[in-house]
Amino acid sequence: TERPRAVVMAQRAPPVLDLTRYMDKEIMVKFSGGRQVVGTLKGFDKLLNLVLDNAREHLRDPEDPYKVLDETRPLGLTVCRGTTVMLVCPMDGHDEIANPFVQPEEEG
Repeated sequence: TERPRAVVMAQRAPPVLDLTRYMDKEIMVKFSGGRQVVGTLKGFDKLLNLVLDNAREHLRDPEDPYKVLDETRPLGLTVCRGTTVMLVCPMDGHDEIANPFVQPEEEG
């Protein structure tokens, strides 16, 4: 016998990325295009659309768009479109390290 469609849909695998452990915690989100936002995760869905509270965007250097500055601008309560999310990282235990692959510039 054939199962009803509702039963088949209910037995889908769990989402690959489960962000429930980061609810109400501060996270950093990087987007395609280079923007970087830090905020408190208030909600998400299976498409990785995120709701961040007290969000603030880290501004980029106008002379070097790949360099992120410590300067921020407040965004408040923000909905982040999942199709543009490239990285989600908890801020607790997050440290930035120097790039070990960058060669020192030679003088002379």
